[in-house]
Amino acid sequence: MVDELIPAAFHNTGQYENNRCECDHGRLKSRLRPMRGLKTDRTACIVIRGYAFIQNVRRGHYELGVEAAPVLQLPTAFDELRLAI
Repeated sequence: MVDELIPAAFHNTGQYENNRCECDHGRLKSRLRPMRGLKTDRTACIVIRGYAFIQNVRRGHYELGVEAAPVLQLPTAFDELRLAI
């Protein structure tokens, strides 16, 4: 029905491709496993925000460390943040 109404619409049904949060879920779980989970809402908030920030820096959503090589992008971004603060 949607194909008839909007022929240019594309429904991507590949695993994890419609939900970008799920593609990082495995890495986040592997990081939290040694910590035996998050004990309080406060620690959950801090860890999840920090993890999301690092992923956004790696994906280039901020103008931090964009001139550096991909291997050095995170250290360069943190050096730029340190100078800004």
